[in-house]
Amino acid sequence: MDTFNIQIWNNDIEKYKSTETADRIALLSSANNPKLDSKSIFVNEDIFLHESHFHRSFLPVKMLRLALVAAVIVQALALPFDLTLDNEWELFKVAYKKNYGEEESNRRQIWEDNVRLIEKHNLEEDRGVHTYRLGMNEYGDMTNEEFARVMNGLIVHNKTSTNLFEPTMDPQDLPDSVDWRAKGYVTEIKNQGQCGSCWAFSTTGSLEGQHFKSTNKLVSLSEQNLMDCSKKQGNKGCQGGLMDNAFKYIEENKGIDTEQSYPYRAKNGKCHFKASDVGATETSHKDIQEGSESDLQQAAATIGPISVGIDASHSSFQLYRSGVYNEPRCSSKRLDHGVLVVGYGSEGSKDYWIVKNSWGKSWGMEGYIQMSRNKKNQCGIATNACYPVV
Repeated sequence: MDTFNIQIWNNDIEKYKSTETADRIALLSSANNPKLDSKSIFVNEDIFLHESHFHRSFLPVKMLRLALVAAVIVQALALPFDLTLDNEWELFKVAYKKNYGEEESNRRQIWEDNVRLIEKHNLEEDRGVHTYRLGMNEYGDMTNEEFARVMNGLIVHNKTSTNLFEPTMDPQDLPDSVDWRAKGYVTEIKNQGQCGSCWAFSTTGSLEGQHFKSTNKLVSLSEQNLMDCSKKQGNKGCQGGLMDNAFKYIEENKGIDTEQSYPYRAKNGKCHFKASDVGATETSHKDIQEGSESDLQQAAATIGPISVGIDASHSSFQLYRSGVYNEPRCSSKRLDHGVLVVGYGSEGSKDYWIVKNSWGKSWGMEGYIQMSRNKKNQCGIATNACYPVV
């Protein structure tokens, strides 16, 4: 790689993460493009042929050209990848520190498929077909099936709620919008890595908010504590869990350790909870009436950040970039991912929930997504919602 390209990559890694696919391709389109004249044929980056390479006494020039064109066509048909994406692929690997080894070809093909999916969707969004845009992120080298299996670890079971949230306000009196981030209730975006621990991040997020409400101190709490220590309550670490189970553990354990004292490792481990490192406690937890977006709105307006389960199984969620996410294929029953509602609002006629995810800042709107609100409980956002009582 020459110095010019290294400089381009170093200068544009952050820009790459925040721009859409078509813009990224344009960003580096001038680098390494051979300047062909009328007597040149570019086969690939290793084969560059010019008419002067051959002596006219062997074959007529026209026959040479025909033979070379045929060779180009044969090689092009054999190439598995889109060569115009070479620079972007290399930049993707640098930006997200990817090193595939023997998996390179497979990951490249998956990535190209996702690039095409993103471009097609965004062209449709330009025509008004969709209300949100897709974009490349660090998960763009995973198939949707693989992604859902690895990242989405919510395990939902039938439950009978005996401690339900009871709305106390007239829905007409609720504010038009709420954002608990602006009031100091929400910690920075976290990243669960390739571990199905979403349920733990949803749990800590809600308790962090309630602890702040009670003490005026925002403390980041330990997801790893929940992963390692709440198996008795039914959770399975990276293999999945449920926020209700995690809240039950915190209640029975009389607290959860701080993130600083019990850092996240993105893998299962032995429990080493220390009572001296407790960062927050709770006395009980409450569930929102199943399927009621109205009750969820009131809880989100009056209580604080709320833990929720959703259907995040679609490619459109995996590659979401911005806008109000409206996925008609979403199920309100088959939930597979735990997230955190931190507010709500509207954009014109489009109502949405402000949702904090745990897939890092390269995903979505700096780690957040606006999910459709008042669309018949789309993606099941009000199907399994709960919060702790401090």
